[in-house]
Amino acid sequence: MATPSKRPKGRPPVTDHAAIERAAFAVFTERGFDATTLDAIADAAGVGRRTLLRYYPSKNDIPWGQFDESLVELQKSLADMPRDIPVHEAVHRAVLAFNHVDHEAVAQHRQRMTLLLRTPTLQAHSVLKYRRWREVIASYVAERHDLTADDLLPRTVGQVTLALALSAYEQWLEHEDRTIEEFLDEALRGLQGYFADPPP
Repeated sequence: MATPSKRPKGRPPVTDHAAIERAAFAVFTERGFDATTLDAIADAAGVGRRTLLRYYPSKNDIPWGQFDESLVELQKSLADMPRDIPVHEAVHRAVLAFNHVDHEAVAQHRQRMTLLLRTPTLQAHSVLKYRRWREVIASYVAERHDLTADDLLPRTVGQVTLALALSAYEQWLEHEDRTIEEFLDEALRGLQGYFADPPP
């Protein structure tokens, strides 16, 4: 069989975000996050460093996957919520949907969240991601209450919702006998007590 004289332009057709993540997580497991280089991830994924950087601008972005695209879906999910349900219920439903994990993806998701929650060198980067997540929640709450996202109620709902979600993930990482959806559902019920819609 003839060998092409040169590599076709553009990304290899077998390369995608998921394939790079799988390769990266395998190297993280073998070497640890801090000891893993971008070149090692590129080698494991079978791509060049420049190709890798087109998918993920830094090593710190890889554990987050396609987080920015997921935030667009979270925003859409909130916008599509029925207007006749309380705000706390809409946020509860949307966050559950945002964090749904297919059964076959649970093992990798546990690895992802272990990295994000327990790797000190990722914490500064995580702050930026969490802020954007909170802003999506706060913007929705603000719109429903005719406020701005910088007002106290929307900002507080964003902060508390994130805290509840992170607490649920910490529990999930320590207890493999329950799903993340179960822990999130339990934790997010706290929103009703704190942020139920005020009476008319």
